[in-house]
Amino acid sequence: MRFLRYVLPAALAGVLLLLGANEYAVARPSRRIQDVAYVPPTDSAYLAGRQVLDVYTPRRRGPQPLPVVVFIHGGSWNSGSKNLYSFIGRRLAKQGVVAVVISYRLAPQVRVPQMADDCARAVVWTTRHAAEYGGDPQRLFVMGHSAGGGLAALLATKDELFTRWGLAHNPVRGAILDDPAGLDMLDYLQKMQYPGDEQYLVPFGKDPAVWRATSAMYFVSASSPPFLLFVGGETYPSIQSSSARFRERLQTLGQQPGYTVLPGKKHVPMVLQLFWQHNIIYQQLLKMVGAKVG
Repeated sequence: MRFLRYVLPAALAGVLLLLGANEYAVARPSRRIQDVAYVPPTDSAYLAGRQVLDVYTPRRRGPQPLPVVVFIHGGSWNSGSKNLYSFIGRRLAKQGVVAVVISYRLAPQVRVPQMADDCARAVVWTTRHAAEYGGDPQRLFVMGHSAGGGLAALLATKDELFTRWGLAHNPVRGAILDDPAGLDMLDYLQKMQYPGDEQYLVPFGKDPAVWRATSAMYFVSASSPPFLLFVGGETYPSIQSSSARFRERLQTLGQQPGYTVLPGKKHVPMVLQLFWQHNIIYQQLLKMVGAKVG
């Protein structure tokens, strides 16, 4: 997973900012509610500017509540921000979805268990407030790219992330994983196959029990919600192999996850393609969540 050193370099951030500047082409059909805190400043875990989210809603919507998708950004567990992904929120809202794009705390300030906790708290906030924005909390889905994909998978499979915050059941009804990283960090960090892999001991620490506790591979079950996995045909080998093993694990449990390999796609273009409305990820996502465009 040495690729994660390059997930959000300055060049990619520049491209994402350029896409953000062009989002006005798709902004008119949507409304953005920005910088909503999902952790109060009085909370002991509060970190200014990180535990916030943006909500995107269609400007015109009918009387029926809409499905909700919570998007989690990638960035090696040490970089990234919701502000780079407004184009995803806009595109989803344009297609009949209430989109929630979140930021969360990052390494070295915290480690991955705290990041997962932030993401869970953002989902808890969404279940409690989705109706205020026209969303249906009973149709809540998570989506993520790269490290965000691994976090989304963990939310979908590890129920205790929600029970500790007072929810009786896991509210996630499905997960869309876009070139996900970190599905099995126990395996990855035990092998240490690539130069520079020691850097991941900063976000994950040195305890194998923590590596396992933050890997969705060990929490997926027959009752886990449905998954859609999208993998770049030319992405990094660690993502290809872990995604394939995750699919196999689901299949042994009786599930049939969606699994699409996109020929020629490298890791970064797997998220950049979400600027275009009619790409295959949106097509399959809309079917999963039951969105009715127009």
